[in-house]
Amino acid sequence: MTTTPSQTITTDQDGDRLNDSLNTTHMRRILASSFIGSAIEYYDFLLYATAAAIVFGHVFFADLGPGLAVFASFGTLAAGYIARPLGGAIFGHFGDRVGRKTVLVISMITMGVATTVIGLLPTTAQIGVLAPILLISLRVVQGLAVGGEWGGAMLMGLEHAPAKKRGFAASFANMGAPAGALLATLAVSLFTLLPEDQFLTWGWRIPFLISIVLVTIGLVIRLKVSETPLFKQLEAKADSKKKIPLAQVLTKHPKNLILGIIAGTSVYTIAGMVTVWAVSYAVEAGADKTAVLNSKALAALGMVLTTMIGARLSDRYGRKPVMLTGILAAGVCAFPILWLVESGSTLNFTIAVVLGQALQGLIFGPFGAFTAELFPTEVRYTGASLAYQSASTFGAGFTPALAAGLVLLGGGNLGLLGWVWVATFLVAAVAVLLTREGRNRDLASIS
Repeated sequence: MTTTPSQTITTDQDGDRLNDSLNTTHMRRILASSFIGSAIEYYDFLLYATAAAIVFGHVFFADLGPGLAVFASFGTLAAGYIARPLGGAIFGHFGDRVGRKTVLVISMITMGVATTVIGLLPTTAQIGVLAPILLISLRVVQGLAVGGEWGGAMLMGLEHAPAKKRGFAASFANMGAPAGALLATLAVSLFTLLPEDQFLTWGWRIPFLISIVLVTIGLVIRLKVSETPLFKQLEAKADSKKKIPLAQVLTKHPKNLILGIIAGTSVYTIAGMVTVWAVSYAVEAGADKTAVLNSKALAALGMVLTTMIGARLSDRYGRKPVMLTGILAAGVCAFPILWLVESGSTLNFTIAVVLGQALQGLIFGPFGAFTAELFPTEVRYTGASLAYQSASTFGAGFTPALAAGLVLLGGGNLGLLGWVWVATFLVAAVAVLLTREGRNRDLASIS
């Protein structure tokens, strides 16, 4: 029986033969590694987002006043997102040159150290302006680390998987993001039950310190998986390490890179709006803080499910139709979601964030395979990471601060924010339409 490389009928490090199913011991281990490793990294990264919405304005920017403190806190959040494309380029370079697995281990260690140190950071009241400077620096390190994480975790699943199940396999890294958000939100929510002064003094720090335990668990799992078959084939080529991946992406695949970034911005615009800005806005509007965080956790769980559904549908119908359905639905729901958030009702906020993240998952499910299928094996880590991480920068990185600014500009009215949101999704839909459908492409022959 002959097979193409993309069907991944190969032999792993233990000698187990991987057939055309995801239901093998080694394949299950690979998918678990992608999911759990990504969940831990995003626990760390998105824990910061939750803290930025309800803690850091009080702890590191209290002297600025409520409105400016929130804006400044979201500004530090953006610093991590700005660093993500750089992390994608740096880690992607080595992921395409020395292997997916090695880079994933390094990125996880980097993230764990940065997150733990944030949990130990003195406040502005204790060390002055040095506190927010250190906070921003550590956030940048987080951004670099998560910038290298997703591409490798996604490719470990996708490049091991049979051709007809690539979308589903790649989505395990994507499912890790909402799972990490769920863990982070529940961790912070638990400590918001403390008296306010205790929560702001030490309670918020505990979820950050837990990171060192989670990272240790993740490393044990991640070290047990093998390198991908497609990368092993690439290593065998004599000229595979003579080219610089970043240069190849920018010179030979600029169109696909740009379209991938614009398409992915839709995913992260929702993330920035409903899981960061809306949390802050709802709490300020009178919704109960703990209830809001619990609603966000429920929405993250729902997103895991819709991410899985979106990925499965993309393996059957194609990446583009599924993503377009989610993008257009999100544009239609923009104003209803904002009206629900604006009400100040915890129930309405719950409906808004659950709906928003459900639509995000529908787009997010196919997005891993969508980006990977835009680039050849020798630059796939770099190209997919740059597209994904740049989208996160323009989407989630700037959205909370931009939303806060548009609300101030509109005198408290959310109409201007709504129209900007709708326009973003229309542009993303056009970008998806301009790409080539990748569901039936042979990964090994993409050039």
